[in-house]
Amino acid sequence: MNRTAVVTGGSSGVGRATAIRLAKEGWRVAIVGTRQDALNETIKLSGKPDQMLAAPCDIGDGDAVSAMAKRVTDKFGPVELLVAAAGTNIPNRSLEKLSHDDYRKVIDVNLHGVFHCVQGFLPDMRKNKRGTIIVVNSLAGLRASALSGVPYSASKFAAAGLVQSINAEENKNGIRATSVFPGDINTPLLDKRPNPPAKELRVNMLQPDDVTDCVMLAVNLPERVVVEELVVRPRG
Repeated sequence: MNRTAVVTGGSSGVGRATAIRLAKEGWRVAIVGTRQDALNETIKLSGKPDQMLAAPCDIGDGDAVSAMAKRVTDKFGPVELLVAAAGTNIPNRSLEKLSHDDYRKVIDVNLHGVFHCVQGFLPDMRKNKRGTIIVVNSLAGLRASALSGVPYSASKFAAAGLVQSINAEENKNGIRATSVFPGDINTPLLDKRPNPPAKELRVNMLQPDDVTDCVMLAVNLPERVVVEELVVRPRG
């Protein structure tokens, strides 16, 4: 199988778990993140170095994403699957404490980064009349909360609208898009909370592989099927 995927946030968490799963299922996978060493670690953990490409990139920078997209397609050919799993947050996330710079930092990754990557790979998907785009969102993209914070919730609501727009406009081109809305996931993003949860609490949260299972469901269903929205949360 010579199918190519791009996974953002491939340095850790859901992005890492998804990239590894795809490689083990035979996909060629370009993993995107800001830290070369962490991307290299993902490749090492996959055991499939010949099928993976580390593509360091600041996805908040549209020009950088365009250059990254060219590098990926030059190496692997047209991309059939984009999994946008990159996300960030900041400790001072309330309206009372939020700075303009921190607001822009979160929006740049969680919203603009998704948009830039979608635009980077859509042309080849349109040309080939097939493509799947999956955005790992959050329950904060369905209902805002003080715990998630202002910029995170705003970015996730907007990302959900972007996915809906993709389905509305690109269905005729054989392209489908999915929003996965997970509850709390045990990833390093938890450490950016004002009061990070204790280790014993994280055991009962979703684990990265749980969300990867949801991503793979949307990927592996027949092309005639689109899972537009998928909500997953820990029991209890």
